[in-house]
Amino acid sequence: MSLHDNGGKQAAFFERIMGLPVFDTHTHLVGLRLGARDFWEIAHYFWFYRELQAGGYPDGAEKLPEEERIAIFLNAYRSTRSTLMNWTFTSIMRELYGIGIKDEDSIREAVTAVRHSAAEEGWAQMADRMNIRRFVVNHPEHATFQGMRDPAIWIPRIDGALGRWVDQIVQSSEPARTLLAVRDEINRQLGGYKEAGCQGIMTTLPRYESSANLRREIGSASGRDDILMELLHFICAAADRNGLLVQLFLGVERSWCGTAFPANDTERILKLAALFETYRCPFELVLASELNNLDAVQAAWNFPNVHVGGMWWFNFRASTYRDSMQYRLEALPASKSSVIVSDARCMEWSYGKILLVKKLAAEFLWERVTSGWIDEETALQTAEKWFYASAVKRYGNSAGGA
Repeated sequence: MSLHDNGGKQAAFFERIMGLPVFDTHTHLVGLRLGARDFWEIAHYFWFYRELQAGGYPDGAEKLPEEERIAIFLNAYRSTRSTLMNWTFTSIMRELYGIGIKDEDSIREAVTAVRHSAAEEGWAQMADRMNIRRFVVNHPEHATFQGMRDPAIWIPRIDGALGRWVDQIVQSSEPARTLLAVRDEINRQLGGYKEAGCQGIMTTLPRYESSANLRREIGSASGRDDILMELLHFICAAADRNGLLVQLFLGVERSWCGTAFPANDTERILKLAALFETYRCPFELVLASELNNLDAVQAAWNFPNVHVGGMWWFNFRASTYRDSMQYRLEALPASKSSVIVSDARCMEWSYGKILLVKKLAAEFLWERVTSGWIDEETALQTAEKWFYASAVKRYGNSAGGA
């Protein structure tokens, strides 16, 4: 086969990957304002904003006169050209607006273009360009997607309640009695989610020293971590009874300083393994820490009810995606893995980050095909499950609780 023929097959393969359906399993989209309202809402997306700041972009830039703001943004943009979120932002501007960011005039052009798209009815349905069919949100009032064909799927977020429950028990003069009251509240709350048509719940977890396999009697001397683990048992038991998915976001630490920070913990998933073994509800692990990617795959390999989700925060990088896709490909059926977590706050960033993941998956899977490990049909079936079908099994394909 000539290089030209192989290049044609690769292009056709990439095109098929780009056309596959997508299920975005975690977003911050708000149904009444899905598209960015102005250029700066795209430019200041918090993942990209971190990189811009590293490139010299100042705090409080939004308070500067527009022309000064454009100039300093351009400098920071140029200094971050190698970064992944710069690539994504650049792709959003190029693919959705036909604009290449190269000078101040191009930024002014982009400012005007986004202002026009914000006023365009149905603009958010440009998700079709990436064939993004379903989205998950964590608040019921966000699930009605104005100007789009379908509403979002509501997966209630309970980490706020979980922290409150721990506080109640810690501060109680009768911790054991309060624990039972909290257990009853958990049962009512998760039962209510099931009645509302929800398919699951989502929570982040802080760093914990206790382990789910060590259940201790809760009393006045109990620490927060022991209480947390006992509450996780209650939550998983209620999820099991109600047939709910438990989606766990792990690896972002907030207790060491005021800024979110990734923390690799070699026992993070091991300490939860007793939950996976005890309860039959499905679990999905979404990680922000690179060194736990293999741990998540090992958990999914060991426990039939554990699945691996997309990459979160500091784990959303090309290098970690490639490593994680290799772990998943060689150890797990594709139906046990979802790779899409956009964490987007506007539809433009859902589009851009999914474009990025599809490109990474296409490159990775094509390498596996050309090196002889899998055939093209297997590669395409794997991508279809990673992008969409595996999530449908866990979340369903209809809006629950909206």
